[in-house]
Amino acid sequence: MSRPFNFSAGPAVLPEEVLERAAADMLDWHGSGMSVMEMSHRGKEFVSIYEAAEADVRELLAVPEGFKILFMQGGGIAENAIVPLNLSRGERADFVVTGVWSERPQKEARKYCDVNVAASNADTGHTTLPDAGSWKLSPNARYVHVCSNETVHGIEMHELPDLKALGCDAPLVADISSHMLSRPVDWSRVGLAFGGAQKNVGPAGVTLVFVRQDLLGHAMAHCPSAFDYKIVADNQSMYNTPPTYGIYIAGLTFQWLKAQGGVAAIEQRNIAKAKMLYDFIDSSDFYVNRVATNCRSRMNIPFFLADESRNDAFLAQAKARGLLQLKGYKTLGGMRASLYNAMPLAGVEALVSHMREFEKEHA
Repeated sequence: MSRPFNFSAGPAVLPEEVLERAAADMLDWHGSGMSVMEMSHRGKEFVSIYEAAEADVRELLAVPEGFKILFMQGGGIAENAIVPLNLSRGERADFVVTGVWSERPQKEARKYCDVNVAASNADTGHTTLPDAGSWKLSPNARYVHVCSNETVHGIEMHELPDLKALGCDAPLVADISSHMLSRPVDWSRVGLAFGGAQKNVGPAGVTLVFVRQDLLGHAMAHCPSAFDYKIVADNQSMYNTPPTYGIYIAGLTFQWLKAQGGVAAIEQRNIAKAKMLYDFIDSSDFYVNRVATNCRSRMNIPFFLADESRNDAFLAQAKARGLLQLKGYKTLGGMRASLYNAMPLAGVEALVSHMREFEKEHA
């Protein structure tokens, strides 16, 4: 019997092959006599796992040598504090607010530095992207923060902003949590990118940070040592015990992604999956997506029934068909389908089939 299709926004679906491999290795990793969860993070067995994972993600995302890759903890929410502690020097940082996950970091950063909201789409209900030419950037900002994919409202920056073209010399900080590894990254536009693993990479508990080396060594005096990027980098992400099992699963996911043809190949699949669902929604009067077409997310697709009194019936029938976790975010309502890398096209086909039949039954 095939597994249900899990549309959760995170923790999210993992490739079945990765889960099977982890299950086979659970009691004894490669003849070591230990589960990965039992290994010393400084032992040769885990060090080999870590080094392979770091090398594979560097290859997959074509991360330049001038960037350090850190495996940290705390997810994107912790990085909302760790970034200003490392980069702001207690001065000013700019924020572009495009939804929940860019609203929260600007509030958090106020504890550590001066904050300027350079742009916001709140007036449209977070359904559009403010044009970069309209951003009110500070001449002295230490960095500019964006969330390039908003999981709640379903907005994606299909290109990262070119701050230099806007006359801004500050480094761009990008929260890429919910579309990391779903498409290439233009590192020439990035100073630091981070993302929690629990969307496209692995289980909750691991946070990947890609930081340009010239941005290391500027942490504020009261920054905890375990959050100081330079200390973490100098200790190869092992200043404290890292989330070893999460790194192992991430490493298996990187291997799986390479076997699929890499990031360029998976991006084309993601485009096809998203197009299938958006095309159906747009062809129907029964369902609606409210996001402007030029910034619709490929990863997280919110939609609403025209008659929301039928929401519970829609979800119950979806669950009966093996379509799980489609309920929308608590403050937004409606539905949300997350189409991460591990979601097969067959899952989207099954969802569209359910939506079509439910519309015929209730229209």
